[in-house]
Amino acid sequence: MLVQQAIPSVDAVSGASAIALDFETASPSAGSICSVGLAWIVGGQVAQTAHCLVRPHDMRFDPWHVSIHGIQPHDVEFEPEFPLVWEELLPHLEATPLLLAHNAPFDIGVLRAALNHYDLAWPTLSYLCTVKIARAAWPDLPNHKLPTVAEHIGVALQHHAADSDAAACAGIALRAMTHAGSGDLMGLLPRFGIKPGRLEPGYHEACSSATERRSAFRRHRPPPWLR
Repeated sequence: MLVQQAIPSVDAVSGASAIALDFETASPSAGSICSVGLAWIVGGQVAQTAHCLVRPHDMRFDPWHVSIHGIQPHDVEFEPEFPLVWEELLPHLEATPLLLAHNAPFDIGVLRAALNHYDLAWPTLSYLCTVKIARAAWPDLPNHKLPTVAEHIGVALQHHAADSDAAACAGIALRAMTHAGSGDLMGLLPRFGIKPGRLEPGYHEACSSATERRSAFRRHRPPPWLR
């Protein structure tokens, strides 16, 4: 049974320092959202989670995707499409300084695709990818997939249940802060060489590591004889 948890009021999670976000999709189409999970960090802990089922715009469910998250067409047939969920979510993004996602290129890509499909404006927000945070904090792990990192730091996870994924993502950020001896997420970033991503109407800049930025600089640097 898929348990839903309503998105709380903004006042109920006032003072949140970050929101972790996870999407599940019905098909390879990036905007085919069928589930949204959220977790709020308040006072240095995961204070609240939410889970919303979403009716994809075309109701095309790919068998491989269903095998991953278990959500089927009949589960979402009478659920709202993304714009109604977005009406509830957007005020939280506007009130909170930071969005978190594990493998943010996927989740931010899904968000952008859904907003574009429904002709909704991109929000203005900063975001962090907890894969990059985990790579910096625990570089010796065999990989930095969500189950691997969650097991390493002792965070419970029901993988591909969107609310559980979001809560684990938030837990990774919090444990990385403790690991690095930082009192807040933004203070953690200079130690790890991570630059937040940025999304705003008509503009997107990905979250990046120092290694990625150096590589990009080298690729675009003129050859020695032109410097």
